[in-house]
Amino acid sequence: MKCLVTGGGGFLGRYIVEQLVERGDRVRILARGTYPELTALGVECYRGDIRSPEDVAAACEEMEAVFHVAAVAGIWGAWEHYYGINTVGTQNVIAGCRRHGVSRLVYTSSPSVTFDGEHQSGVDESVPYPRRWLCHYPHTKALAEQEVLAASGTGNLLTCALRPHLVWGPRDPHLVPRLVERARRGQLRRVGDGQNRVDMVYVENAALAHLLAADRLVPGSAVAGKAYFLSQGEPVNCWDWIDELLDLHALRPIRRSLSFSTAWRLGTLCEIVWRTLRLKGEPRMTRFLAAQLAKDHYFDIGRAREDFGYAPRVSMAEGMRRLAACQRVGE
Repeated sequence: MKCLVTGGGGFLGRYIVEQLVERGDRVRILARGTYPELTALGVECYRGDIRSPEDVAAACEEMEAVFHVAAVAGIWGAWEHYYGINTVGTQNVIAGCRRHGVSRLVYTSSPSVTFDGEHQSGVDESVPYPRRWLCHYPHTKALAEQEVLAASGTGNLLTCALRPHLVWGPRDPHLVPRLVERARRGQLRRVGDGQNRVDMVYVENAALAHLLAADRLVPGSAVAGKAYFLSQGEPVNCWDWIDELLDLHALRPIRRSLSFSTAWRLGTLCEIVWRTLRLKGEPRMTRFLAAQLAKDHYFDIGRAREDFGYAPRVSMAEGMRRLAACQRVGE
């Protein structure tokens, strides 16, 4: 196929690009930067802004499939920033697909679009969107997801949304580095009773799921118009896993802790202070972060297994071995 990957220079996006190239697809990316290593693979690199309808439409021209991965994540910031990139950017992608007759659109969503601050213990895709939002990221991603799913079946466009949870692996510039940096500064605290279980997904597995879903987006497909949780299917104790990651970096396990109620109150106070004084940067604690660190987050991935044959090829243990090997060579 002729495939466009928005955010193709990012963490997950690059793995999707590499897997597409490896199997022989023609690949174009839309990204803000330049990526000579991708150009060397034969990837066509469009430089542009996802918020620009013209940039997005130009990137969609002649494409058969679009993987819309570009987004801004985070726990704090201006509504306009998140809405412009996550929601308006997605609207631009849908419009670009329609304008140029793209037949398949796979949207990278997030399990946080269903998170209301309570435990999610083995939930499936029947769980509704929440009535309240704890930060702008999941809210704007949920708005975008709903637009993507509603667009399926309009014209010849078929769509689906994938919700990978805690994507990690080699070259990760987000999750693991942030945890390690906070631990080195002595700013990482266990929140809650330390028993919460979480799902996550190794980056190569998440990328593979995108290709599998796109391949099944054909007329009469069971995939079209649906959302899917993605994970390893191996829930782990959140804090044991964090300690294992810290050990790879020769850091001590987390010993200090806060109760969830204390962290929630602290997050509420920080949000008020940051908003009132218009402070720069992220608060060290927010309500969303407190709930994420203290609550269960693991999901039933049976729908993805059944509808497009998703099965993690890299286990948790193997993923950790690969991450450790990268750490030893300084990657």
